[in-house]
Amino acid sequence: MPTLIVADIMTSPVQTVSMDDSVGDIRDVFERSQYHHLIVVGDQGECAGVISDRDLLKNISPFIGKMQERAVDINCLKRRAHQIMTRQLVAVRKNTSLRAAARVMLDHKISCLPVVDARKNCIGIVTLRDVVRWAVRELEHEADPGYGHSGLAA
Repeated sequence: MPTLIVADIMTSPVQTVSMDDSVGDIRDVFERSQYHHLIVVGDQGECAGVISDRDLLKNISPFIGKMQERAVDINCLKRRAHQIMTRQLVAVRKNTSLRAAARVMLDHKISCLPVVDARKNCIGIVTLRDVVRWAVRELEHEADPGYGHSGLAA
């Protein structure tokens, strides 16, 4: 079997936001999509950072839309992507082996890797969910037909 590479399982195109998009706008993107990570792009379109749905939750007031909402709660929606994004970007190239990419995610304790080209433009994203989805398909494919999906005798 040939070596599996990131390009084989990455998601492309990627949902992006700009450095100056507001937290309110970012919240709307997460609510409209099924994504758990957004790529933040810089002025030249380069990958500048990542915002996860967890980053958003850490930076948004739990009182938004509730009776206890205050002006300070509403102001958190005005913050910008560059203020809440993860700047320590860990990325891979599309020809990186899946094994190496998974190892990077585990070693760095991160759940996604932007896939970038030579100019640091984001061309895709690979997440732990993508890796698990691939692994489950492989396990199901290799399963003995005489056994159930779990591999245990029926």
